Amino acid sequence: MRTNPTLTRAQASRFARLALTNVEREFPHKLDHVMAGTEDVAAPRALHPAFFGSFDWHSCVHAHWMLARALRTHGDLPEAARIRAALDAHLTRTNIEVELAYFERPQSRAFERSYGWAWLLKLAEELACWSDVDAHRWSRDLSPLTYAVVERYLAWLRFASYPIRHGIHANTAFALAFAFDYACHCDAQRLLDPVVAKALTWYAADADVPAAWEPSGTDFLSPTLTEATLMRRIYDRDEFSAWLTRFLPGIERIAPSSLFTPVEVSDRSDPFIVHLDGLNLARAWCWREIAAALPAADARAALARDAATAHLAASLPAVTRGDYVGTHWLATFAVLALTT
Repeated sequence: MRTNPTLTRAQASRFARLALTNVEREFPHKLDHVMAGTEDVAAPRALHPAFFGSFDWHSCVHAHWMLARALRTHGDLPEAARIRAALDAHLTRTNIEVELAYFERPQSRAFERSYGWAWLLKLAEELACWSDVDAHRWSRDLSPLTYAVVERYLAWLRFASYPIRHGIHANTAFALAFAFDYACHCDAQRLLDPVVAKALTWYAADADVPAAWEPSGTDFLSPTLTEATLMRRIYDRDEFSAWLTRFLPGIERIAPSSLFTPVEVSDRSDPFIVHLDGLNLARAWCWREIAAALPAADARAALARDAATAHLAASLPAVTRGDYVGTHWLATFAVLALTT
């Protein structure tokens, strides 16, 4: 096996068409909205004029990231003009001012902490690192919200005492990994230092983790592999290799086998069971990052690449073929895995 699939033009086009429809689809919608009174009753588009589509706020944010990544990697997409028009329409200064005002409500202190925060920084990073005139404008107009999210990270990391290790939205390793990327690529040292410090505090001593307990029935992140993906950012190659030996001592024996075997998805119309398609794609992303972080001669790297390829094959077909409970978000994780 040992192939290393990348995002093809045809895939980027297909995923972009799906996302372009989703980011304009206001309903059905799952609001994360704390109301202080009847005056706070409002529709998604009124509350979130930039990110009202794709079923929920964080999915809409990462759909915008996926559109930007697809266009950045394949500038000649047939959907290029539509992507630019959608980003032009949504990432305006006026829209972002409304999004920022929502964040500043007292009731929004924990709004989208920390999964939505992580994806907002990933979108900001993508735009800031792209040498494109339109991207520079979108990055500038997004920047007040980006700054607000950085401030929320800094405040949260000061009082967060314990990691969250489950395989759904609040996983702290995922939050730290994307914050690390943003801090490195956007020269945000004031964020980088506390992210590194918290990663070491929470995860450096982990050893022989119970990875055989995975998966849980609603996981879309692998607690084990997401942590490893974070720590490959924190350590240099040799340090990471040694940490991984302590953390997952059975990789060379393909143990635990459940971590290498794609999960089965029994009902893609169920909003929680379909998370497992996301888990396959997220595992592929993690295994590929782990493989790339290991020394070239390390036998674990080839096993990690094989596991990534198997997981991609298991769930890529479901990205565009299932129910909206899956199709509103799975393409993001496919693109993440295919472009890592």
